[in-house]
Formats: sequence, C-alpha cells, structure tokens
Amino acid sequence: MYFAALLARTEDGWEASDIELDNVETLADLADLARESAADDGETVIVFIEQEDAWFGLVRVDGEDDPRVFVSNAAAAARSSYGEILTSELLGDDDRDGALDELTDLDGTEDGEPEHEDDEDDDVAATAGIAPAGPLGEGRILADLGMTERDLIDLTEDALGEIADAIGASDILEAVR
Repeated sequence: MYFAALLARTEDGWEASDIELDNVETLADLADLARESAADDGETVIVFIEQEDAWFGLVRVDGEDDPRVFVSNAAAAARSSYGEILTSELLGDDDRDGALDELTDLDGTEDGEPEHEDDEDDDVAATAGIAPAGPLGEGRILADLGMTERDLIDLTEDALGEIADAIGASDILEAVR
C-alpha cells in the first residue's frame, strides 16, 4: 500500500494535499503533477511517496527545473511500481522494456563483460542498473529547507512527519494524514 502527499511552498507558507498516483507512469508525469499543483510557476513542490515503511521517496520540483529525486532504500523501491519509476531514473535505466538488449556490443566486449576490468563494484552495479540496498539520489534535496543529508538518510519511522518538522510544514501535516 502506498501513501503519497504533496507539499507546495507558497508565499503564505506550505500547503499539503494527498495525491493519487493512478495515472503516473514516469518521473515526467510525477513532475507535471507537482507543477500543476503549484499556485505560481516558480514554487517549490515536494512529492512524498511511501510504501508501508519499507521505503520513501522524494521528488522535488522547483518551477521548470528538472526534478530532483531521493529514495531511502533503492533496492526495496525498485521492487515496487512507483519506486521503480524513481530508481530507474536515478540509475539511468531508460530501457525498462529491454528493447535494446538485442543490440550487439560495439566496443568489442562480450555481452555482460565489463569494458574495464578495474571498475569498482559500486560503479559496475550502478551501470548495470542494480539498485543499492540503501539511499539513492540527491541526499541534499532538502538542505536549503532545513534538513541535512545525514538527517534525511537517518529517517526510519514517520519520515513525512520528520521532513515536515524540518522544513517548517508540520502545522499543515494533519491535512494529508
């Protein structure tokens, strides 16, 4: 079961609402949904998605800038439909349907063979599209709003509540719970 909320920053403070993700299939869809909820074009909007305390994800949209993404546990998120949208974007896995798998390697290596034998394990995992069992994305996504990267990574229970407290939106949180 998923829980999704949207926090939009306005000149009067934060506004919160719960959102439906039924029509969201890509990160671009999610960013468009966030932009539509903003009263002004340049507003900051944060989309919070959580799946039963297994993982949470944040998508931050500032006006027309590219969305910024953070996922608390990429491996868990990659196994769920909405989490896979976020992790695929972060890992650069644009080929979710496998259509490019049939192409022959043009660099002279065999299929599945790394191009450079001295790659570190993390680099190989990231290029292979394997989601790590831990945080992934932009850890400083909320730093300018009052939540440090360390505090974000350390969140376990009531992540939305802790985030709302840190960014000064705790008074409107009850509207979405």
